[in-house]
Amino acid sequence: MLTSKQRSYLRGLANTEPAIVHVGKNGIDGPLIKQARDAIVARELIKGKVQKNSLETSQEVAESLAESLKAEIVCVMGSTFVLFKRNPQDMKIEIPSKRTPNPVKPKK
Repeated sequence: MLTSKQRSYLRGLANTEPAIVHVGKNGIDGPLIKQARDAIVARELIKGKVQKNSLETSQEVAESLAESLKAEIVCVMGSTFVLFKRNPQDMKIEIPSKRTPNPVKPKK
């Protein structure tokens, strides 16, 4: 469970990232889930966009993908959503906690 400070930090990191997952009229299908799973394992933080021709709302897509990936929803704004899932083998993002209230942002 992410705190509001952690969500805010992750939302700031995702602000400059491009959308990786694009959901269109086919909705959430097997290849899309595989693409999102590969991306979230590699990056820990992914941004997605729901196209105008999709039959689902961005909130529904974010909830469904988060459940399939066992990830957490960082935010949903308009047609864009951001998901986060910690990769215990290869941590790329250090989020604020009581031990590290001001973590160093990852370099690209």
